[in-house]
Amino acid sequence: MRKVRIVVLSVLTLWTRGVCQSQQDDPSAANLSSQLAGLQIDAPRVAEIERAIKQREYQSAEKILVEEADRDPQSKRSAKLLMVAGGVFFLDGQYTNAAIAWKKAEAIAPLDDRSRFTLAMAYVKLDKRGWARPELEKLWARNPQDPRYLYWLARLDYDGRDYSSAMSRLERVIELDPQLARAYDALGLCYDYLGRFDQAVANFNRAIELNQLQGKPSAWPHVDLANSLIALNRLTEAENNLRLAVGYDQRLPQAHYQLGRVLEMQGRYGDALNSLKAAVTLAPDFADPHYLLGRIFHRLGNEPQAKAEIARFRELKGAAERTAATAAPQPPM
Repeated sequence: MRKVRIVVLSVLTLWTRGVCQSQQDDPSAANLSSQLAGLQIDAPRVAEIERAIKQREYQSAEKILVEEADRDPQSKRSAKLLMVAGGVFFLDGQYTNAAIAWKKAEAIAPLDDRSRFTLAMAYVKLDKRGWARPELEKLWARNPQDPRYLYWLARLDYDGRDYSSAMSRLERVIELDPQLARAYDALGLCYDYLGRFDQAVANFNRAIELNQLQGKPSAWPHVDLANSLIALNRLTEAENNLRLAVGYDQRLPQAHYQLGRVLEMQGRYGDALNSLKAAVTLAPDFADPHYLLGRIFHRLGNEPQAKAEIARFRELKGAAERTAATAAPQPPM
């Protein structure tokens, strides 16, 4: 059971929560149009880019930027335009195109730190963390007092199951920024994996204290704490934290799933079914809730529904494994 729970943590608690947890970690979300000054773009086209970005009609802005860059493709002006285009592609969720734009720009002139960082985030979004690492290492070498880059290197270590390196990096991150809630959260995940649950709980609680000072607190520290509390059989506390997580973000499927898990462990099958169905509604491709649904329906004597849920679980797991096996895009140049 412990091994299965760890897989859930590794997959769900770091990488599916979204790459950018704050505007600080999304440099491309700045006012990109301000970067156009001095790039010799006709005023009407600048106005159209500004309008498109403001209205989130990113494709219009992308088209203009690429056309402008193609006018003189080897110039420094083209490199700057491609950097801006990369930021717009990132905002548009076009992570491959974003990476291609930045790599084309880099072939002409060095990337600025903002573009290189968001390039690394695009690689993470594309599940190409091996490509993200050298970009982050370059940034960290140039900015050894900026904890962002070391934090993300630690996250890559965690995902690669190099927990010793991840913990060492995270401890340094906390030295640089003792108020960074997610550094404590990630450190707690490392302790949780190693079975050092008391230390995990302590770090999650510190993350929650700092998280609550944010304008929009994240639900994730409560979800992560709940997992360690489940391992310690402190189910009531786990339930309380998961209900807080749902309160922070009612659209977070993992919070509903974990709440369903706790309720199932307590034998509260009706409540568990409601939470698990909510998780499935929010994330139709999320396999794990279907497994628990199948188990609960079996215990309730509803064998047809139990078999249907287990079949759906296997279908989704198989599809995910096939996708992971076949997804191998070439690094953009």
